[in-house]
Amino acid sequence: MSKKIVILNGSPRRNGNTSALTEAFAEGAKSAGHTVTEFFLGDMNIHGCKGCFGGNSSHLCPCVQHDDMDQIYPAVRDGDVIVLASPLYYWNMSGQLLTALNRLFALEEGGDNLLRGHDKASLLLMAAAGRHGFDDVLRYYDHLLEHLRWHNLGHILAGGNNAVGDIREKAELDEARRMGESLR
Repeated sequence: MSKKIVILNGSPRRNGNTSALTEAFAEGAKSAGHTVTEFFLGDMNIHGCKGCFGGNSSHLCPCVQHDDMDQIYPAVRDGDVIVLASPLYYWNMSGQLLTALNRLFALEEGGDNLLRGHDKASLLLMAAAGRHGFDDVLRYYDHLLEHLRWHNLGHILAGGNNAVGDIREKAELDEARRMGESLR
């Protein structure tokens, strides 16, 4: 059965190591017949959440702010698998990804809660200069998926990537490709 996969790529580098992970994953997923939509958040105009509690999930664009999140909401609403991709920045996800995640809260407000449950699954793809330091972000990711009641497909963490392109020969690229191919 074909899945709708949404990648939220929080890397500020279009050709960086995180993007190499998303590319490998997308290749595998497409080869298995899945539809992949990737949002490169670094090129998008997304404002921070205002904390106004004015969202309404019954609206196509549920947030009171209208920016490039209006492109993301329908994709996430209809997606089966949501891939969160980010470099490890200061022991967490990038600001680009965290801002988009905060804004997804609008899909939980008002009418129906369109994020919680709904047979969604998620995968975390991360690249980092160091080989350690993923503990805090994994704790956050696991807690987020528990709250959302999404199936946790796991994570692929690629450490030891100081310069753009360092990931090229690493096993994590093959692992990401295989993960994309294996989705059922």
